[in-house]
Amino acid sequence: MSDALEKVFGIRHLPLFPLPLVLLPNEFLPLHIFEPRYRQMLKDIALDKSMFGVSFFNPQESFIEKPTAGSVGCVAEVREAQTMPDGRSNILTVGVIRYRLIDYVAGTEPYLIGDVEFFEDEKEEASLLNPLADEVFTLFRRVALAAHKLGGERGTFPDVTQTEPEALSFLVTAAFNLEPDLKYQLLETRSTVERLERLKEILVQTVGKMEESAEIHKIAKTNGHSKKKIDI
Repeated sequence: MSDALEKVFGIRHLPLFPLPLVLLPNEFLPLHIFEPRYRQMLKDIALDKSMFGVSFFNPQESFIEKPTAGSVGCVAEVREAQTMPDGRSNILTVGVIRYRLIDYVAGTEPYLIGDVEFFEDEKEEASLLNPLADEVFTLFRRVALAAHKLGGERGTFPDVTQTEPEALSFLVTAAFNLEPDLKYQLLETRSTVERLERLKEILVQTVGKMEESAEIHKIAKTNGHSKKKIDI
């Protein structure tokens, strides 16, 4: 059993917080809690494992009132909480594991409670998975280095280390400002290979442009005094 599954072991009914965003496993998400129903939710989950579900839901783009059964979300674990005198809270959460909403559970709580099942990616052949993960990591590191150069190389370049393929796929997804619909598609797929393939496409489209921009930025800082020419 994985660490993530261990954390949610025994949970079947999960408080839900529908939001117009997608949370990924291991992604940090700060939230400002001000609605009375979610203030109550925070009090309730503090008595147990301090976890709730973040379900992608944008009521402005839908005629439905809440996330539909079958939709996918991610468990959020509260890591830090700061409660203000008026009852509002600033919290820092981190994504733990994905879930599929089976149905809603009727109760007296002012917030939604979901009957959920947790899942992780399916097992896939290492011979397919590992070379692809290596490619994605290499491309991602090139993008990160180009971004560091474009930012004026302030501070030390972060030591980006490679992790196992499923975690890597979520790390890379979280690093990009993707549209919620695309991010949701990457969240719900159970194939690490499929997710990495899609990320590879995005990275290939991005890395060349960013590296070229970083080189132009570097030359601009020297007032054009460089022996290297760039075709633009």
